[in-house]
Amino acid sequence: MKLYYSPGACSLSPHIVLRESGLAFDLVRTSTKTHKMDDGTDFYSINPKGAVPVLEIANGERLTEGPVIVQYIADQVPQKQLVPPAGTMARYRVQEWLNYITSELHKSFGPLFTPTMPADGKDVLKGWIAHRLKWVDGQLAGKQYLTGDTFTVADAYLYTVVNWTKHVGISTDELPNLLAFMARVGARPAVGEALKAEGLV
Repeated sequence: MKLYYSPGACSLSPHIVLRESGLAFDLVRTSTKTHKMDDGTDFYSINPKGAVPVLEIANGERLTEGPVIVQYIADQVPQKQLVPPAGTMARYRVQEWLNYITSELHKSFGPLFTPTMPADGKDVLKGWIAHRLKWVDGQLAGKQYLTGDTFTVADAYLYTVVNWTKHVGISTDELPNLLAFMARVGARPAVGEALKAEGLV
């Protein structure tokens, strides 16, 4: 498999999941600013949407959209329990979290990285995100991970998105459960390997 990624972007989530899975894969770095890969290839030729991540599988097919990619990866190695079996309520709970993270958190960060976004608009979004992170903090009370004591693909996604708070001026200092979660996930060997491979540590 081949993962097209940009350092620190949402593609970090499937990158972590790939390392957790133990599956063989190659990394292809692309720039979210220039939409060029390191060899100069136009990334739009890989994904017409112009966004990472993209996962290319052995038969040449390409999958886009992080929440779908991480489930695909996890389903290749069911013994790793990165996602519960299809059709179970536990699987739907993980999907519930993936949808929440992608719609309520992830997409709210985009404008904060846009230089032309007015400051007052950014302040509104920061408040919106902080309010939702406080709710997430409450959901993590008494849990190791989002759905209990087992690490899943949803945890890799939340970890990736929460990492952006330090770059946009959103404090998590008053969210002890979330801080403990971030430390716990950050200490996983696969996470450390992914961060190192992307030049983030």
